[in-house]
Amino acid sequence: MVGVIRVGIVEDDAASAHLLVDYLHRYENEHGESFTVSTFTDGAQLVSKYRPDYDILLLDVLMPELDGFEAAERIRLVDSDVVIVFITNMAQYAIRGYEVEALSYLLKPVPYFAFSQQMRRSIARVRSRQPDYLTISTNGELVRLDTAQIVYIESTRHRIIVHGTDRTYSFFGALKDLDEELAGRGFFRSNNCYLVNLRHVTSIRQNACVLTGGHDLVVSRSRKKAFLDALTDYIGVSRS
Repeated sequence: MVGVIRVGIVEDDAASAHLLVDYLHRYENEHGESFTVSTFTDGAQLVSKYRPDYDILLLDVLMPELDGFEAAERIRLVDSDVVIVFITNMAQYAIRGYEVEALSYLLKPVPYFAFSQQMRRSIARVRSRQPDYLTISTNGELVRLDTAQIVYIESTRHRIIVHGTDRTYSFFGALKDLDEELAGRGFFRSNNCYLVNLRHVTSIRQNACVLTGGHDLVVSRSRKKAFLDALTDYIGVSRS
């Protein structure tokens, strides 16, 4: 169970940002929640040195330097989990949110009832994620890795390299063993060398898949149909 919910507010209008902070405090008092809140005045400020430390982002759409959509696109390169809610004064912008897997949008001026309903949905989404771990032995110690933070696993010359969102781990082993251990947990072999975390697939090209962080991995011809089927099934389950 997630305790404190980490919220980022990105809003260039000071009065609007202050209103959202007040709404969060009111929601805490009414629902017994606890938030830590960070505020940013522009999308550029948010994405500069961004780390996946937030549970929910409330993103204004129109900002002078980097708008909400562009900020969200950059964030999705390194963070596939954070719940994004756009805030806009033009409803026609909302449909673009689907391109970056936004949960929803709030229309300005934001009424408290709509805000509270959206926060309820956002918190439910955050808490629906069940932690899942993979334990590996590397450099003489056991390390427990959150599988959600594993982008892909690579096999090269009998050495396994686990590529995470923020660092890599290396040890001797067989990819086949990890493939078996991670069966049914959202991973799939794209070829003989790579075991891909499907949650981090951002796009598919002819014979490759693009992952969080811009990794571009080959999908072998013999595995392509099964890989696409697995990805389709995963997306369907994870969004249901």
